[in-house]
Amino acid sequence: MSEEKKESFEQSMRELEEIVQKLEQGDVPLEEAMNMFQQGMKLSKDCHDRLHKVEKQMTEVLSEDGTLSTLSEEEL
Repeated sequence: MSEEKKESFEQSMRELEEIVQKLEQGDVPLEEAMNMFQQGMKLSKDCHDRLHKVEKQMTEVLSEDGTLSTLSEEEL
């Protein structure tokens, strides 16, 4: 089974926005709406996880001696 190539964050956000717009229009058959909702939830979780990972990376920096330190809220 081949592994699917992950979409970029921006592609996932665009797809999520499209799903939301279609669902807000309200003219989607129920079964299709449920499938779209589930796909939207997966995209939302993926985007949230990616943002959380980047946020964590942004708060961690290497000091001059090579040790990892975490920036405080004031330092950000």
